[in-house]
Amino acid sequence: MASVLVIDDDPEIRDLCRTILATEGHQVLEAPDAPSGVAMAREHLPDLVLLDWMLPGVDGIEALRILKSSANTRQIPVLMLTALDGIADIALATHSGADGYITKPFEPSALVAVVRRYSETPPTG
Repeated sequence: MASVLVIDDDPEIRDLCRTILATEGHQVLEAPDAPSGVAMAREHLPDLVLLDWMLPGVDGIEALRILKSSANTRQIPVLMLTALDGIADIALATHSGADGYITKPFEPSALVAVVRRYSETPPTG
């Protein structure tokens, strides 16, 4: 199963993701902010990152750009996990390197399906 890094400042969202994904057999790593999340991604090289946009300090888009600009982490799929659901938001995230976009609130089955899709697909690039 996949290792998934959840970067979100909301402990309830991290707990929910951990519960859902651990039930499916995935290893879940957690970070409450962008700097610690980027550091964990660099250290552990997870199979997938779920990244909140609205983080304190360094926001998710900047964290995404950091991850996608680093040779060690650019191949890791990053899915934005955010309440921002406007077309312009999705376009900005995609243009910044996001591999996918999940809006909050989300259905557990949808999260499992998306994680399964990205963890079973070999990375490109």
